[in-house]
Amino acid sequence: MSLPQTPPSLPQYLQEIELSQETRDLISTLPAEKGLISGHLHQYQGFWYPTMHIQKVLASQKHFQAQDTDILLATTPKSGTTWLKAILFALVKRVHYHPDPQNMDHPLLTNNPHVLVPFLENKHSGKNQIPDPTSYAPPRLFSTHLPLAHLPQSVKDSACKVVYLCRNPKDIIVSLWHFTNRVRHKSMGTNSLEEVFEYFRRGVSGYGPFWDHVLGYWKESLEGPETVFFLKYEEMKEKPGLQLRRLAEFLGCPFSPKEEAQGVVDNILRLCSFENLSNLDVNKNEKLSTGMENSAFFRRGEAGDWRNYLTAEMVEQLDRIIEEKLQVICVCAGDWRNCLTAETVEQLDRITEEKRQGSGLKF
Repeated sequence: MSLPQTPPSLPQYLQEIELSQETRDLISTLPAEKGLISGHLHQYQGFWYPTMHIQKVLASQKHFQAQDTDILLATTPKSGTTWLKAILFALVKRVHYHPDPQNMDHPLLTNNPHVLVPFLENKHSGKNQIPDPTSYAPPRLFSTHLPLAHLPQSVKDSACKVVYLCRNPKDIIVSLWHFTNRVRHKSMGTNSLEEVFEYFRRGVSGYGPFWDHVLGYWKESLEGPETVFFLKYEEMKEKPGLQLRRLAEFLGCPFSPKEEAQGVVDNILRLCSFENLSNLDVNKNEKLSTGMENSAFFRRGEAGDWRNYLTAEMVEQLDRIIEEKLQVICVCAGDWRNCLTAETVEQLDRITEEKRQGSGLKF
């Protein structure tokens, strides 16, 4: 007689975590929606978080201690986070590691970018896996999906720099659809593209609404351009060398004439290219400490892939929302005071104030 098989255990990222009483009490008061990967999403101070992430958010707000030399990459999920983590690490740590795809000692060749540039929300979760201590040497590199209003108080009080990466929401939806179906448990079935689209359109996606997330950082980048650098994924794809040089200037580590002559800019871009990163053994066959496969973070790495998936009706709906919510980002250049109407400024101020309540965040 054969023994009954034990069902495979869930990977850590799908397991429920023990919540503190404080977190349980808070969650019980929050609006909830079914999650796209597992569990539920809860609306906390205007933004939607997976149940298991709320405790991490609260812990990071209480305990994360920013340093003036810190560099923080902020994104919404599926905006090119993995790619820009690699670029930031190669750029900022080039003094320690020569950024050349042939340099087999470079940490990016043996570590997933999420290991080298950890989420600050995870820093106090006890789940970190940071094998390279240099990643914590000044300047420290962290990433976050937190909206501006929910950043830790210590970020407000420091002179750390924030790099915000924004991506076309149409591509985000397609990437989110593929990603959620890749990482959710098979017993849950699959999400339809229509379902993911509707969640996103209503603002009910992790760390969303997307529109408010983007507008918060965009407005802050206008008011404090020396502190917040707003970068579009599509611009980085179109002119990577130009944007990398701009990023280096913002972070206070511009390329020297010698580095330019040695082709360091091109070396960083080759090292961090989708083709190179996605074909590394560490990113094809290994997993994060949470049990998530590194390969889940690499699909196509393209701009405009939405044209292969979204219906004309979906595009029309999103275009209307973009026109209403984000047109100002698409058309405004230079001094925003000469570009925005008084009504638009009032709307942005109201959105920002609503999201900042309780945080007192000012840069």
